[in-house]
Amino acid sequence: MAAAVAGGFKTPIRIMQMDCPTEERLIRDKLAGLSSVKELDFNLMQRVLTVVHSPDGLSPVLDAIRSLGYTPELPEADGTLAQTREIRKPWWPLALAGLAAVLAEVAGWVGLHPAVPAVLAVLAVAGSGLTTYKKGWVALRNLNLNINALMSIAVTGALILGQWPEAAMVMVLFAVAELIEARSLDRARNAISGLMQLAPETATVRQADGSWLAVETRQVAVGSQVRVMPGERISLDGEVISGRSAVDQSPITGESLPVDKTKGDMVYAGTINASGSFEYRVTAAANQTTLARIIHAVEEAQGAKAPMQRFVDKFARLYTPAVFALALLVAVVPPLLLGGNWFDWVYKALVMLVIACPCALVISTPVSIVSGLAAAARQGILVKGGVYLEEGRKLAWLALDKTGTLTHGKPVQTAFGALNGGDAERLRRIAASLAARSDHPVSKAVAHAAQADGIPLESVDAFEALPGRGTQGIIGGTAYALGNHRLAHERGVCTPELEARLDALERQGQTVVVLLDAGQALALFAVADTVKDSSQAAIADLHQLGVRTLMLTGDNSHAAQAIAAQVGIDEARGNQLPDDKFQAVSELGAQGLVGMVGDGINDAPALARADIGFAMGAMGTGTAIETADVALMDDDLRKIPAFVRLSRATHAVLVENIVLALGIKAMFLVLTIMGLGTMWMAVFADVGASLLVVGNGLRLLHR
Repeated sequence: MAAAVAGGFKTPIRIMQMDCPTEERLIRDKLAGLSSVKELDFNLMQRVLTVVHSPDGLSPVLDAIRSLGYTPELPEADGTLAQTREIRKPWWPLALAGLAAVLAEVAGWVGLHPAVPAVLAVLAVAGSGLTTYKKGWVALRNLNLNINALMSIAVTGALILGQWPEAAMVMVLFAVAELIEARSLDRARNAISGLMQLAPETATVRQADGSWLAVETRQVAVGSQVRVMPGERISLDGEVISGRSAVDQSPITGESLPVDKTKGDMVYAGTINASGSFEYRVTAAANQTTLARIIHAVEEAQGAKAPMQRFVDKFARLYTPAVFALALLVAVVPPLLLGGNWFDWVYKALVMLVIACPCALVISTPVSIVSGLAAAARQGILVKGGVYLEEGRKLAWLALDKTGTLTHGKPVQTAFGALNGGDAERLRRIAASLAARSDHPVSKAVAHAAQADGIPLESVDAFEALPGRGTQGIIGGTAYALGNHRLAHERGVCTPELEARLDALERQGQTVVVLLDAGQALALFAVADTVKDSSQAAIADLHQLGVRTLMLTGDNSHAAQAIAAQVGIDEARGNQLPDDKFQAVSELGAQGLVGMVGDGINDAPALARADIGFAMGAMGTGTAIETADVALMDDDLRKIPAFVRLSRATHAVLVENIVLALGIKAMFLVLTIMGLGTMWMAVFADVGASLLVVGNGLRLLHR
């Protein structure tokens, strides 16, 4: 199913034969000449090509893909691609080819008639290399010098030169190495697809007659009632309606301890119920659960190329033609101009052709990035692209919101004072009526304290939120406002006596809001938030990594300084409006890469301005998962230093892989020119290097 986008339609196409950069380049070159194609996006790890095309342009795209011998698979009716199981070839033809190649070597050693190793070699090449020849012919027909084309030329040349045993052994070794490489890449793919197995395929759903029936999760409608027994995995997102239990949310959040769940609490697909039993109402379809959104986000992130990956891709386009040209010169120049032996120099050129493929170099980056993304997801860190995973190592400054980030975000009212002899209960009722209309944690604390004391609320007319200041509205025909110290100054009601009281409370680290009317302050409310246990450890960890910290909060400066001192923040700024936070992050940009952590709408401008925006507590929050650069699935700030360490480890592996891939090829090129390289050694130089970089990249999965 194609989705309408600017410029045409976007269609994802799964191509199971597309599992390495060789196929990507061939497909890209084939589709580049189609006028109906507007944009191409390749995701090798998921074997998905996303095409932006004109309304009638899909059919030519599919025909072009089929002409290359590949089978395109389109999305199902719901727009998702079916999980196609790859059909594996039988092993015995390759085993027989390997036996024939070994016998050809033996026949050559013992001096049997030349026809014997020749026949055995042809059998070995036919048994192991027909697929390579087929792919090579398609590549040559499309003027593409990929590894299959180069290997076909090299083996054919060896056969023509009479190097029967070596030609046979090279083709068999290449087929075996390709098989091992494919299995290694499958492991990287499975790191993501394994997340899909977290949610059960069925759920126990209440029927109209009151009975319970196991139903496929994709068929369960939103609003259905589901029962969860002890030890079961939860199938879908939902809200608990009866019962209670503890739920292990580590598959999504990475947190170590189970979370208690009771009526009204949210539960999520893929998490594990403990010893209790409960029932919940489904709030999201199977393809819209938090787990499904995480998987989709990680798959999308795989397709976004990191800076190192873009550099490698550009380098690889120049590398193969350059080595091919060098091989041609090696084959022709010494025999023509220096009197060299044609046989020797042509053989050297054939060896160089095998080395010329940049597969190991190109595959080194996506495997490392995908492994890093998967490792982050397992720790409850959702990274929205390889660029953020690679750039996170450079983090110099981290700006943090206070409420909900460093603190629990659930402050409680600690003090109340009526001013000018006002009626305390009436003033609390007015303040609570305004506060109840706001979603700010401080307002919630004021409203909750009043409700806990049984104070009723009044209706509010013309209610208005004042960003970074408070709220206002009309109650009983009189205009009131409930706001912070800044609002009191702006309204001109902050007398010296009130200023002194506010200052005393704020120096204790408490946030104070003032109830006022058109002419005076009527009451003040002190609210205090508690710092999370993890905040101090997270800040210390960041400092150890060389990351400096800045707290930006709408609370007063005294409260900001008190919290900053308690947690260990380098610098704190209070009374920050959304624009102030944006400006502060912009200023830090001159000192290096800047991250911003927040969980509220007022943090949005700063989050967008930061080089990397971190969203706190994103589990179950679709907007955060879709828009944040990095989403922390729970509220544990310690995940940010973990992200920085993973970013540094990923970069180190990327550098190691590039050095490995280029170093091995350079060494074998030199050996070949010196006359020490052989064709089977060239196979190890190519596919062996690929296996090394894939294995090295997979190490990140265990971090």
